[in-house]
Amino acid sequence: MGLIASDIDRFEAARPRLEAIAYRLLGSAVEAEDAVQETYLRWQAADVARIEVPEAWLTKVLTNYCLNQLTSARARRETYVGQWLPEPLLAGDPMLGPADTAEQRESVSYAVLVLLERLSPKERAVYVLREAFDYPHREIAEILDITEAAGQQIYHRAKKHVAGGKARTEVDEAEARRIVEEFLAAATTGRTEPLVRLLTQDAVSVGDGGGKVPARAKAFEGALAVATFLRGLFKPGPAKRALVGGAAEIYATTANGEPAIVAVVDGRVVGISCLEVTPEGIVAVRNQVNPDKLVRATEQWAAADHAEGPLHTL
Repeated sequence: MGLIASDIDRFEAARPRLEAIAYRLLGSAVEAEDAVQETYLRWQAADVARIEVPEAWLTKVLTNYCLNQLTSARARRETYVGQWLPEPLLAGDPMLGPADTAEQRESVSYAVLVLLERLSPKERAVYVLREAFDYPHREIAEILDITEAAGQQIYHRAKKHVAGGKARTEVDEAEARRIVEEFLAAATTGRTEPLVRLLTQDAVSVGDGGGKVPARAKAFEGALAVATFLRGLFKPGPAKRALVGGAAEIYATTANGEPAIVAVVDGRVVGISCLEVTPEGIVAVRNQVNPDKLVRATEQWAAADHAEGPLHTL
């Protein structure tokens, strides 16, 4: 059935929330946009006049579509070249969704998105709907066609898994910039010792090149190994410039609420490094260099003001 203008307006009003849910569920902005578009097509084909609570109907359709995508994604990840990391979103991206509470901000942090990959699709859905969007357990049960008691049990199990990670330090933009400046100062000295002092002893560094950009298939583990790798990563050289298509300007920002380093060549984002910070130091450096996962970041970068300029050039 055809939609009237008010039906389209109602969907568009729900779009930001749907995109934010889909991104948290899928870890990919591209896939989130596809999920929302599929939800719109189903909205377009439905008898909208008979839908009593459109927002609940849209959330249910979207969530169950994402659950199917997550199930098939597990098979796709088995053939993915190298490490798989979520698609990072830069500060100000509307797809990051609500950030009014600490729980909402943490639910979209890069560190938590990585942890969510360990959950089953249903655990991930329950956690996201409850933790990030404060859906009552009753509504979550209706969305997922489970009992309310089962939903509560799934939520507690999922929250326990996510809480199993390190205690993260929440930072604002000014503090994030200070952390990145300190990190870059240490990384560009040509020595490992300054970096080792910033890292926890069990720090890791992971890279996602998607088979399109060189990235080590196995994570670097331990402060010394991570520091040695990072020292080389931030060392300028003609080979590095040839790989990324020119001299890369290095900026400090935040991505998914974490301190982040953004490498930009001629306006194109070629890499984002997210720093997971704990009270003990930097526990993880996650480097996204897969160009397919940097398209939206490049668009957001072009639309933002960068008056403070780069901190470094490679």
